[in-house]
Amino acid sequence: MARVKPRVLDLFCGAGGAAVGYARAGFEVVGVDIKPQPSYPFEFHQADAFAWMDSVTLAKFDAVHASPPCQAYTHARHLANRGRKDHPRLIEPTRYALLYSGLPYVIENVVGAPLWDPVELCGTSFGLTVRRHRVFESNAFLMSMPCACGTHRPARFPSTPRVEIGYRDIDGPRPLSRYVNPLASGTTHEMFAAAMGIDWIPAQGKRPSPELHEAIPPAYTTFIGTQLLAALERAA
Repeated sequence: MARVKPRVLDLFCGAGGAAVGYARAGFEVVGVDIKPQPSYPFEFHQADAFAWMDSVTLAKFDAVHASPPCQAYTHARHLANRGRKDHPRLIEPTRYALLYSGLPYVIENVVGAPLWDPVELCGTSFGLTVRRHRVFESNAFLMSMPCACGTHRPARFPSTPRVEIGYRDIDGPRPLSRYVNPLASGTTHEMFAAAMGIDWIPAQGKRPSPELHEAIPPAYTTFIGTQLLAALERAA
């Protein structure tokens, strides 16, 4: 008899960067997001994530991953978003709902978000040409991976112009970067997608699409998902 895959509920799922990683780790994945996600590669439901955090629904799953909106915590708040108070802060209510469920859970967000004792992952740790630092909180034991940002590699990607008071670009083109930066004017959708290890989110023009900007590399949740599977097996 074929082994039944454990099921993970992917809340605030976006276009499926986390989902693909969990599927590669061995999970059956179901995604929920309040916005349409036409690129999501697995079973998807457009709904309020909190409507799926009731005990009856969660009883159908073995684990939960949640990626609440990060705009309130991202570095962008220090730029165009400075002073804004309308970005939702959903980490705390998500955490308490998941703790109450008793299921193994993972909450993913940007560095600086108020997560409890998180592990931090970087794309360079997985051999990717993107840094994309993200933090993960869990009620299961998680190991981290050492960041490899300092590893020397050829500089071959477009860099982002600096924004400094009184700075003028008088020295010609910017030096190339060792890592793909989605904000660099020369970075294409295809370039950033390849760096992230994502091949299912379609381009919407030359520049990286909004779906791609909000995604995380699947390598992160393959690594996290393998550890969640081990925790489920120990519990069983």
